[in-house]
Amino acid sequence: MARIDGCKVAVLATHGVEQVELTEPVKALKAANAQVVVIAPKSGQIQGMNYHQKGDKLAVDHDLASVSAEAFDALVLPGGVANPDTLRTNPAAVAFVRHFVQAGKPIAAICHGPWTLIEADGVRGRTMTSWLSLRSDLTNAGAKWEDREVVVDGTLVTSRKPDDLPAFCKAFLQVLEQSGAQKRVA
Repeated sequence: MARIDGCKVAVLATHGVEQVELTEPVKALKAANAQVVVIAPKSGQIQGMNYHQKGDKLAVDHDLASVSAEAFDALVLPGGVANPDTLRTNPAAVAFVRHFVQAGKPIAAICHGPWTLIEADGVRGRTMTSWLSLRSDLTNAGAKWEDREVVVDGTLVTSRKPDDLPAFCKAFLQVLEQSGAQKRVA
């Protein structure tokens, strides 16, 4: 298993996040010895979803206003329909994501998560996958869309749906290990 000791990973999410698309990457990252921080526009808890049904309330470690993107080595963008749809209309969330795009830091986005990447101008010229309904959005924003369980394009890892989580987590851990993200930690 990949070891990414000390790598500091931000997970950006809000209400309506597909629960397993947050909890499984967090579990995999922590098992690889990463420091994982769940960030949301507001502190407290966010409502997880299991497709169309309410899931658990999920703890938020920090609100977006209290953190700096520069403090993190990598970013995870879970899906769910409402989660990225809300985040992509939040200027602070888009600016947070844009930092990772412009800095070339590793980003993992699953399901509807790439919607926020579109707003941050992070998909043009990239090969990606997503939930099928985002195909046109991604293509119109300049991405090359493929229907595969996981697509790795440099430091960008994307997947389609919860069934792809094992491959998604494995690929992201490999990207983090290969990128040397853990070595940037002071």
